[in-house]
Amino acid sequence: MSTSARSPETWQHPEGHSAMSPTPARPIELGSGILSIALIAPSDRRREPIAAALASLHGAATRQFTAYPELDDLPRLMDSSYDVIIVDLDSNAEYALDLVEAICSNNSVTVMVYSEQVSPDMLVRCMRAGAREFLTTPITSSSIAEAMVRASVRRPASGAKKTAGKLLVFTGAKGGAGVTTVATNFAVALARESGQRVVLIDLNLQLGDAALGLGLTPLYSTANALLNFNRLDSNYLSTLLAKYSDNLSVLAAPDKYTTAQVTEEALERLLYVARQDFDYVVVDAGSRFEATGKSLFTAGSTIYLVLQVGVSELRNANRLVSELLRPSGAKIEIVLNRYTARTLAIDEDSIAKALTMSPSWRVPGDYASVRGAQNAATPLALKDSPISRVVTDMARSAGGVQDNAEKRKGFRLFK
Repeated sequence: MSTSARSPETWQHPEGHSAMSPTPARPIELGSGILSIALIAPSDRRREPIAAALASLHGAATRQFTAYPELDDLPRLMDSSYDVIIVDLDSNAEYALDLVEAICSNNSVTVMVYSEQVSPDMLVRCMRAGAREFLTTPITSSSIAEAMVRASVRRPASGAKKTAGKLLVFTGAKGGAGVTTVATNFAVALARESGQRVVLIDLNLQLGDAALGLGLTPLYSTANALLNFNRLDSNYLSTLLAKYSDNLSVLAAPDKYTTAQVTEEALERLLYVARQDFDYVVVDAGSRFEATGKSLFTAGSTIYLVLQVGVSELRNANRLVSELLRPSGAKIEIVLNRYTARTLAIDEDSIAKALTMSPSWRVPGDYASVRGAQNAATPLALKDSPISRVVTDMARSAGGVQDNAEKRKGFRLFK
């Protein structure tokens, strides 16, 4: 960890105070309500001039932080619901960029950065991290006012903060576990049960077939988004999506084999943009972990680890839970797929011991129904069946639709 970052006890009690001028010489209209600003700058010399410029604004309240926060403590910073966060780059550029990226990946707050120097490389890196404004010192009252006016326009008119959509990731302990079938039907059920906007992203660039199971033939794919991530924003993403229903969109895998690879930087940008536009982002991650762990398996996401009951898959699941998923801080839900209790050679206690946690869901085996649904390109979630009941309950749980799930408790095939 960078030496410029301090302990939580240091940064969360900032030196300085709310800087707000009730009677500026030239009032600047920032929209309705007070614009809440966090100014993060370890250097007094670089912080005080911009704090003074902010103090000249009418309708802005600024809180100063005299050290970079630890990345682990960002949730507490974001709990204060700032409209704008301004970060000094020059005290420690690399850590400041990590900080900007971490803030932007989980929140729609407007992040600005400032520096004494401008270089094309740094501008690009700041843009990729998610910064909306790059300010250069010396910063005048007029230049900061213009930036704040733009920020106030981005703020929701109601004053309520737009939070990032929930990230729900489906991955398998082994190839062939049925991740795509479960993820696709889950997305259909979630869109129907929650009534909110859902996007399904297929990350299996080589052999993904989530769109095929929904009867879609998209023109564009996940590869287009990842290979052009530098220009990826809400408008561009919308042109790549295939519409399945009024509130379910799909970013499909390519329909031809591709050698394109998922890079961490591109995936982070894709997830950030998707989470700003959708209430739920459902990801079919397959069973590949080498390039996507950092972005997908983070605090705040929910990981559905799909596996069948077998020695090799239980072993793989144990390693994934212990070494990757649990340390990430993500919520973990184990999904036992093609589950038939009567034919299991491994008892429930042994399964829980191997997984180091109890399974959350048990999806029954029904090969004929699954194959028929795939051939007809009709999701199982649209018809009543033992499989669809479990998947629907999973979706209701994820969407917070608990009352209806309780009414169906007698039909549940887990726990």
